[in-house]
Formats: sequence, C-alpha cells, structure tokens
Amino acid sequence: MSAAREAWVLPLAFLTVALLGGLEPGTRTPFVAPPVFALVLALVLVAIIVRSGTLAPDRLVNGSRSPLANANGAVVMLALFAATSQVFNLLSPRSGLPLVAVNGFLFVLLLNTFVAAPDRVRLLRSLVVICGAAFVLKFVILAGLSDPEGSRTRRVLVALFDAATLGTITQDPLPGVAGYLAFATIVLYLIALALLPPVRRAHTDPGFVQVPHPGTMRRP
Repeated sequence: MSAAREAWVLPLAFLTVALLGGLEPGTRTPFVAPPVFALVLALVLVAIIVRSGTLAPDRLVNGSRSPLANANGAVVMLALFAATSQVFNLLSPRSGLPLVAVNGFLFVLLLNTFVAAPDRVRLLRSLVVICGAAFVLKFVILAGLSDPEGSRTRRVLVALFDAATLGTITQDPLPGVAGYLAFATIVLYLIALALLPPVRRAHTDPGFVQVPHPGTMRRP
C-alpha cells in the first residue's frame, strides 16, 4: 500500500463518511451522533473485516514501523470505526417498528457473517447487498410512505400499516437531498473498504510446485 493512500486517501475518505453519515439536512440538529447500538454493530463489522482478511492491522501498526507511521495507522483504524458507526446510523430508520426490525435484522445478520467467516471478496459483495437493501428500505420505501404529499394509494397503505403496527411505521419526512447524500456516503464507504490493506496470503494451491532456480541448485 502506498504512503499517500495510508496517510491521506483512507483517513480523509473514512472521516468524510463519518461526517456525512451524521448529517441531518433540513432538521433542527444538523449533525447526529451515532447511537450506542450503532457502535455495537460497527464493532462487530470491524471484527468481521479483520477476520475476512479485508484489513490486516499489522500492516498499519507494528513494531517495525516508525512511531509516526504507527500513529497514522491508528488514525486509519479509528476513522474506519467512526465511519462504520455513522453508516449504520445513516441506514437505520429513526423511530418505531422499522428501527427495531432493521437493527435486530442487522445484528443477527452480522453475527451470522462473523460465524461464516467469509473471505474478502465475499464480504465486500455482501456489504454491497446489505447497504443497498437498507438504503432502499429507508430512503425509498419508508420515505415514500412518509411523504405527506403522496397519492391516495399511499395514504391507504399508511392507514393499513398504522392500524397493524399501532402507528409506528411512518417516519419523519426526509428532504429530497437526503437520499442523494446517503447514496454518495455509502459508495464512498464501500470504496474505502476496498482500498484497505488486505492480508497477504501465501499460495495455497495444492497443485502448485515451486521449481528452484537453476542457480540455487546444489550438486550432490
């Protein structure tokens, strides 16, 4: 991994995600800190990222590096945790039954992923699907149901859902820019994950036979 990527690209990318993930445009509080449960989800996902080989912590912090390089590596890992927390905060509904259902589903899904121990490629693909599904649920489906200027069909569906869920499915209306901002934040987060220094894996192909160089062969 290049020094520029470690010193500038990754910290700036993750810190940007942490900032954008907490923005609440059009509300009284323009920035929202992640709740405690988002920190728990982030801790589990970071552990999965390390277990899958997507991130090799020893390539960022180890005894052979200079103190400045180790400090920079620690900043990258802290920024990763902060960005992951804010991504879960961004994708979670704000209240009611959707908040409980999505958080519970994400927690069970992450625990199952941790036990399954996927490799780097499978984990990145899974995160694309998870983030995409949560994005559609919050910023397309729930935002459409919570739109005060929706169609008559929407009002009928909201009335049915409210009767079934005791009025806990609708959310506060989201401004139009919120969906675009969330989409850009998620894409930046996934790109930054793909740029993390992975674990260096040895060649494990059983059919692979290393042929010694002729100059290194010794005569009996």
